[in-house]
Amino acid sequence: MLQSRFIETVVGIFIAIGLASLLMLSMKVSNLSSLSGDSGYVIKARFLNIGGLKVRSPVKMAGVVIGRVTRIYIDDKTYDAVAEMTINDDFDKIPKDTSAEIYTAGLLGEQYVSLKPGGEENFLKDGEEIKITSDAVVLEQIIGQFLYNKAAEKPENK
Repeated sequence: MLQSRFIETVVGIFIAIGLASLLMLSMKVSNLSSLSGDSGYVIKARFLNIGGLKVRSPVKMAGVVIGRVTRIYIDDKTYDAVAEMTINDDFDKIPKDTSAEIYTAGLLGEQYVSLKPGGEENFLKDGEEIKITSDAVVLEQIIGQFLYNKAAEKPENK
């Protein structure tokens, strides 16, 4: 009787650890693991097409995550998509002529903002905007253009 209760307790602890591990893994995959109020400063970038970029998508520089996308909205005057990004305070020396591009990472198609620093000696401050941007590459558009070009080619005479 005592031995079976001990085994049940050990199995229960093992299952609890497994469920906690699955919860942590799912939070890591969905970018919810760092929901704490990270301090930082906000910068903006305008894009004609943001593709599948989402709030909480990473902002990277040289492959290192330096912040997160915190808000995405449409500018009601220019109809551009504006991505607001919170950059960690540790990265406060980003040149003003930095460019922002939207890239796709991995097979699942997670999109992120990649910042490429320029050479200017003045740095971006809270609330400023990145002027040089490149839109997301939408796979459907590329496939459509390829198929359209193939259909427009004249068949070879045999």
